[in-house]
Amino acid sequence: MTIDTLKSALPDYAKDLKLNIGSLSNETILDDEQKYGCMLACAYAVGSPDIVKNIAAEAEGKLSPEAAKAAKAAAAIMAMNNVYYRSVHLVSNDTYKTLPARLRMNVIGAPGISKANFELFSMAVSAVNGCGMCLDAHEAELRKAGMTSEQIQASLRIASVINAVACVLQAETAAA
Repeated sequence: MTIDTLKSALPDYAKDLKLNIGSLSNETILDDEQKYGCMLACAYAVGSPDIVKNIAAEAEGKLSPEAAKAAKAAAAIMAMNNVYYRSVHLVSNDTYKTLPARLRMNVIGAPGISKANFELFSMAVSAVNGCGMCLDAHEAELRKAGMTSEQIQASLRIASVINAVACVLQAETAAA
């Protein structure tokens, strides 16, 4: 089970997705930890068993155990943070922006891999989850760490493709 398995499962109407998911593993702007970490984090963010199994199989041997754990941790912590901070951003009452979150987020400070790579995984997951406040915060941290616009954009491309493939495969399963 790999990206090729996901490609072959996509229907003909999703030909562009077949091409895009096929090109993810050929991405050269990111190193393997960054690329496969973003892919795995996004797979966990979409939560589809087929996506998780196939992306995990694709990443096996390309990610250290620490990087795989950090990718999963990014998906987990962003599942919480993206809902909280998106809500704070969307609520008209600015009082909520001044209140402490009072949510534990220790993994962000000690992710077990480079802070920049964890931020990149978190950026990709925040794109999947649609939190503009988190996207801005992670992008600022990535810029401070010296990441280029092209590297940051690559994480967003990965997020968009993994999310779209999950949506199509889930819809096809529902239609069957």
